[in-house]
Amino acid sequence: MRSDLLAQVFAACERTPRATAIVGARGRELTFGGLRERALRIRDRLVAEGLGRGDGVLYAVEPSPDAIAVALGVVAAGGVLVLADPGLAPEILRARLRLARPRWVVAGSLLYAVTSFAPLRALARRRGVLLPGLRDPLPELELRHAYTGRWLPGVPRAAVRLRGLDGPPLHAGPGPGIDPGAGAGLGAGAVGATGAGAVGAIGASWGEVDDPAAVIFTSGTTAHPRAVVHTRASLAAGLEIFRDRFPVEPGDVVHTDGLMLGLPALIGGATWSMPGPAKLIFERRVTHLYCVPVELAGLVARVERLPESLRHLLLGSAPAPPAVLRKAIAAAPGAEVLSVYAMTEALPIALASAAEKLACAEGDLLGAPLPGVGVRFTEDQELVVSGPHVARGYLGEPPHDEVATGDLVRLDGQGRLVLLSRKKDMILRDGFNIYPSLYEPAIAALPGVADAAIVGLADPVTGDEEVVLALVPGDGFQEAAVRARLPALVDAGALPDRIAVLPDFPRSSRRKLDRAALRAAIGRP
Repeated sequence: MRSDLLAQVFAACERTPRATAIVGARGRELTFGGLRERALRIRDRLVAEGLGRGDGVLYAVEPSPDAIAVALGVVAAGGVLVLADPGLAPEILRARLRLARPRWVVAGSLLYAVTSFAPLRALARRRGVLLPGLRDPLPELELRHAYTGRWLPGVPRAAVRLRGLDGPPLHAGPGPGIDPGAGAGLGAGAVGATGAGAVGAIGASWGEVDDPAAVIFTSGTTAHPRAVVHTRASLAAGLEIFRDRFPVEPGDVVHTDGLMLGLPALIGGATWSMPGPAKLIFERRVTHLYCVPVELAGLVARVERLPESLRHLLLGSAPAPPAVLRKAIAAAPGAEVLSVYAMTEALPIALASAAEKLACAEGDLLGAPLPGVGVRFTEDQELVVSGPHVARGYLGEPPHDEVATGDLVRLDGQGRLVLLSRKKDMILRDGFNIYPSLYEPAIAALPGVADAAIVGLADPVTGDEEVVLALVPGDGFQEAAVRARLPALVDAGALPDRIAVLPDFPRSSRRKLDRAALRAAIGRP
C-alpha cells in the first residue's frame, strides 16, 4: 500500500505529542500534539464551512508553525493547495488562477489588509513587491475566503476565521471526514481536465492517497502557465526517498523553509526550525541545514563558520558552483555537504557530496539515482525519470508515469549521473554542439573566479551562435590568467569567442541562473 502524507505526519505527532515540532522565525513553538490538534480543528472548521473534496485553495500564508498546521488542515479536509505565489505580477497570477480555478483563498489577515488598500499596495510596489488584491483576484471565480491571524480591516466580511478554534477535533483520524463524492473543484479531473473546474478531482476510484494535494506552478507565460499536480502518495514517496538518504531522528533540528525537508523532519520526530536571523542556527544548535547556493555564500560571508552541531548541509534549488562548494566544506568541516538534484515534478532524483562534485573533471556530477528512482535516456541524451515520487501530471494535461527533465545527462563508469547541459541551453556553432554545463564547473573552479556561465547569442542572419563566457570575479581575478587556462579545460570547438565580466549573474524568482537575462545583459559588442 502506498504511503499517505497525512498518515505519516499525524503518526509522528501521536508518537511524541509533547516534543517541539516546529519553531518559527520569531520563536513561536508548536508541539507535535498541538500541530495535529490544530490541523484537525482547521480541517473540521473548513469542512463545516463547505470546503469539499477536491476544492482548490489558493494558499498565501506567511511561513510559520501555524501556516504548516493550516496547510495540513486544508489537505486533511480534502482540499488542494494551490501554491500560486501572490507576489507575482497581477496578470501572471490571474492567468494561473484561470487555469487552476480554485474555490477558496486562505491568507494571512495582514496580506488581506495590505492588498485591499491602494496606498498600502503602492507602498509595497515602491519597495519592489507586486501584490494583487486577494479579495477578488478573478471575479468570475466567486471565491470563498479564510484568514489566519487577528482580524484586520481588509479581511472579507464573510471570511472564515482560522485562529483561536476551541474544543477537540470532531474526527480523531487524519481522513477528510467528508463524503468522498462531495466537491468538484480540484478533485475529479485535476490532470487532463479543461474548462471550468479544471483543477477538479483526479477520481474517487483512486482512493484518498491518490487525490491531489498540491498544485505547484513552475513556469510558463501569462498566456500559457504550467502547473504540477502532486498527490498525497507522490509527496509521501518523495519524503521517504529523502529520509533514506538524509536521515533525521528525535533530537535533530532541521533548519529549512522548504516542505520537502521540513516534513521529513517532522515524520522522523525532529524539530523543524524555520529560518530567520543567521544567529538562530547557532542558538538552536541546528543539525541539518538546507540552503540555496547563493544564500549559503551570503551566510558564510557573515558568519565564516557554521555551528559545530551541524552534521548535514544540503544545497539545492540551483547548481552549486565549485567556489560555493569549497566555502561550504570550509565553513562546516564536521558536516556532510551534499548537493541535491531534483525538479518540482520529481523530488528528489539524486544526491552528490561536495567532494565528489569537486573531483568530477567533466560536467556537473549529480550523483547516483536514489533508490526507487528510475532513469532512462532519449536518443539525444535527455534524462527521463520515473518512480512513485513523480507528480501525477501537469494541470490540464494527460497523466504521466515519467517526466522528461530537460537535462542532457550521461552515466559515468560508476553509474552516476553527470549533467552535460540543459536541453534548451545547448549552443550550436559551426555544426558543433556545445553543452555549457560540461565546462562551467571546471571554469568556475579556477583561482579568482566566483562563478562562470557559457551562453550563446544567435546571429539574426546566419542563426549561428556566438559563444560568450560570462564570469563573476572573485579575489585575485585576472582575465588573462583565466583565458590562458581555457584550452586545457574546454574542447577546441567550444572555446568562447569572448569573455564578459559581470559583478553578478541575474537569477530567476526560483534563484536559478536566468540565462535569458544573462544573454540580454551581455548583448552583442
